[in-house]
Amino acid sequence: MNILFLGTGTSTGVPQIGCRCKTCTSIDSKDKRLRASVLIAKGETQILIDCGPDLRQQLLTNRVNHLSAILLTHEHYDHVGGLDDVRPLGEAQLYAEKKVLKIIQRNMPYCFGDNKYPGVPSIHLHEINENAFIIDELNIQPIRIMHAELPILGFRVENVAYLTDVKTIEKKSLDQLKNLDILIINALRPNKHISHLSLTEAIDMATKIGARKTYFTHMSHDMGLHRDVNQILPENFQLAYDGLKLSI
Repeated sequence: MNILFLGTGTSTGVPQIGCRCKTCTSIDSKDKRLRASVLIAKGETQILIDCGPDLRQQLLTNRVNHLSAILLTHEHYDHVGGLDDVRPLGEAQLYAEKKVLKIIQRNMPYCFGDNKYPGVPSIHLHEINENAFIIDELNIQPIRIMHAELPILGFRVENVAYLTDVKTIEKKSLDQLKNLDILIINALRPNKHISHLSLTEAIDMATKIGARKTYFTHMSHDMGLHRDVNQILPENFQLAYDGLKLSI
């Protein structure tokens, strides 16, 4: 199974518009962070988790021409804003909770109904909950997590888990995250935030989960330089970066 980080930034991306901090002005490509998204592939199956407003750029840069399925963690714009850009890829199989699907239908009414405008994205909606399901022989286990007071989903795909916008995780969900090869989890910045894990909180949460390797994503410019932060992380913990490829 292969993992490709399409984006590792928070909702504003990095560099952030109008900012001249050392991260935003860095010339290191690892400090350029598009909105968070990941592609998990096994054989011909390619599963996209979240499709933010940078999706077109991400798919072109990484030459992604086929998607077997799109999984949505929640309805915030930085996680769904690129849905219209899937139209050249043919029929899109979209998996999300009922409340998220309703918001997609409300925000993109031209894609649904009996009289669709020619050329609009062809999106097939699949309602999911906390029960496991299968896509092309890949077992997908949704993981209930909390984004402040908003219940959202993370996903475990075999022995890889992708958890973004986490603030808290209850015991039932932690039990579903045992024996991971790779954990991908958000770490917004060094300082605390109301709805996202800080770096210290993310390290503590990842240590509790106990994956063999942990990669941090959904990072703001406040996280600092990739090179500097990676040097102070515990063993088997790393900041991810756009374009990072992993194989297990």
